[in-house]
Amino acid sequence: MTVVDRASRCIVSWAVVWERSEAALQALLDAAPYAAHYYSDAFTLYQAGIYAGQHHPMADKRQTYAVEAVNAELRHYLARLARRSRCFSRSIQALRQAVRLFVFAWNRRQLFKRRFPAYPAFLSSFAF
Repeated sequence: MTVVDRASRCIVSWAVVWERSEAALQALLDAAPYAAHYYSDAFTLYQAGIYAGQHHPMADKRQTYAVEAVNAELRHYLARLARRSRCFSRSIQALRQAVRLFVFAWNRRQLFKRRFPAYPAFLSSFAF
């Protein structure tokens, strides 16, 4: 589960969980910084959360394109998250560490791209 800032496209909060539950959602929301507006798809779980700002469940992808794009990048760069993959994590701790490294590199890259838009920014350049 991820929370993405639409302006910078940085991942501001994330959680690796076995299944999406109300407790996991609320922990994710509590760890995220304040936002005036929260957008999600119309999945019923997201309506159960207590949001600091106003929550807008959307039937389409108009307002959720940033988080959907970041989730696609996660699945692209981490084979263990790809759908129908033979790569998988036997340990949830190993998966959490892989996602933590990805989030670190992703956020450094996104901030670099905002500061220097004319320069190329390959994700592998920001991992270390």
